Amino acid sequence: MADLKVKPRPTGATAVLGRTGFPHITSATKGELDIVTGASQPGFNPLDLLYSSLSACLALSARIAASQMGVLDRITEISADVTGEKATEGLSRVQTFNIAFSIKGDIDEETRQKIAHAAEEICTVSNTIRGNPEFATVISG
Repeated sequence: MADLKVKPRPTGATAVLGRTGFPHITSATKGELDIVTGASQPGFNPLDLLYSSLSACLALSARIAASQMGVLDRITEISADVTGEKATEGLSRVQTFNIAFSIKGDIDEETRQKIAHAAEEICTVSNTIRGNPEFATVISG
């Protein structure tokens, strides 16, 4: 049997901003995104990116779970809507993530529940948020 070699995708991002203006983000694969902070400005702010990362990871993980369960061919659409509630005390942080899965297709409610729960266990982002990751910070001039 041949060894399957999977090339790992580079990950990471760099935010750059000047004395004024907003951050410009560049991913390790050269994707680019401008950050906004105004309440009515269209685009993504840092919290939107956090929610986006979780929602995309959960949707992708749900598709993986459906495939592992042998029901992917009966799924027509998967969505994961993520919002959050900020803590009212202590450090500025998201206290609660509100996740709403929609799994459309010819499957029963029990299978939908199993897919959603499996997705939360598969998703690297949800596992990281639930954990206590370390921060290794380097400062330069």
